[in-house]
Amino acid sequence: MNRRWTARLALAAGAAAVAVLLVFAGLGSVFLVAVGAAGLALTAAGVWWLLSRTGWVRTLAVLLVAAVPLAVLALYAAAGLLWVVLVSLGLWALAVSAGRAALAGEGTPAMPERPAERARHPFLIMNPRSGGGKVGKFRLAERARELGAEVVVLDPAAPRDVAELARQAVRRGADLLGVAGGDGTQALVAGVAAEHGLPFVVISAGTRNHFAMDLGLDRQDPAACLEALTDGVELRVDLGRIGGGPGHGDGGAGRVFVNNASFGVYAAVVQSPAYREDKARTTLEMLPDLLTRHTGPRLVLRARGRTLTGPQAVLVSNNPYHGDDAAGLGHRDRLDSGRLGVLAVEVNGTTEATELLLSGGRSRGLTAFEAGEVVVDADAPTVPAGVDGEALMLPTPVRCRIEPGALRVRVPRHRPGVPRTAPAMNWREVRRLALSMGRAATGRDTR
Repeated sequence: MNRRWTARLALAAGAAAVAVLLVFAGLGSVFLVAVGAAGLALTAAGVWWLLSRTGWVRTLAVLLVAAVPLAVLALYAAAGLLWVVLVSLGLWALAVSAGRAALAGEGTPAMPERPAERARHPFLIMNPRSGGGKVGKFRLAERARELGAEVVVLDPAAPRDVAELARQAVRRGADLLGVAGGDGTQALVAGVAAEHGLPFVVISAGTRNHFAMDLGLDRQDPAACLEALTDGVELRVDLGRIGGGPGHGDGGAGRVFVNNASFGVYAAVVQSPAYREDKARTTLEMLPDLLTRHTGPRLVLRARGRTLTGPQAVLVSNNPYHGDDAAGLGHRDRLDSGRLGVLAVEVNGTTEATELLLSGGRSRGLTAFEAGEVVVDADAPTVPAGVDGEALMLPTPVRCRIEPGALRVRVPRHRPGVPRTAPAMNWREVRRLALSMGRAATGRDTR
């Protein structure tokens, strides 16, 4: 099905979803919408209380989150309108899915690829504990050595400075560096590769592999990433850098990040010694104090001539996250825009929290913009930060900046994630696409 007909299907399904409510529910459609909106608001408020309170209030919040959706469904069933709701929701899901598919062809094009010669002395560092043991499971070290790479498999019992290992390899003549491990280790070695102008290979052997995902690499089969050693192309991507200057203990250069640096709520949770052992429990125990500002430094964010005082959380990313991913948990359309993405969350009370949850991130509690440089300050000499998932304590003020095109990344020529990415859902664009394509087919002016 071509894009024109996919866009028309989206419009038709959306119209049908509304028609089902009006035709079969009549005036009851107002009741359906009102009850659904009230239930959604109560559920969102319950989620906020669950995260920001402890004791009996949290227990009541759990009951609220569980009971409200069931009560809404019971009301629909009692009114004999449950099937109407389910059919309407199904049609709406079809409309959104078709709309995204129609817009996919208008998404951001893939990053430019450059031809790359095969490296003569590739050097790879592998962490056997990353991703639950993917290095051993996929025989990554053995396969890499068969392709002519020098491989160092880290010993968990004897921690080593991976950046220094990479620098030693460069001094021995390595002409390509790579890592099979988490994003934090990737960033440290990527910084060395950028420093020496060498290509860098990402092997998706970590747990989440966000950097690998945004490069279009196969996250299910890390061994496929090794094809970059024999049949690769090169991308030029940006690097984020955090810190630098007197008192930072980094020689003034700062530390590289390939994904993001976080401050406030998430960074404080990551700092906890218990976080590595039980992430869910630690997060639930610490969030109430952090969200209500009972503990932790008060942040001040400065960028592009604006100042934000007192946000509970700040996320600074190496290139902005996708437009409909306000939480910064998904993907980035590009890694070569030359801009930092900035997300700041400041929620005062249940009302604003509910608005933030219901709006999918589009509310007064969330500030999102792009910048070339960001400064995070606090009312404390040091501030906790999560840099590509690694916990750090950094002297304030903390400076984050972008280095455009600083890293040469070698990737396989054929990889699953290279198609154009769809923009955020936009019904006006779907309608324009459905109508303009039809006019173009008849030779009329599409404008």
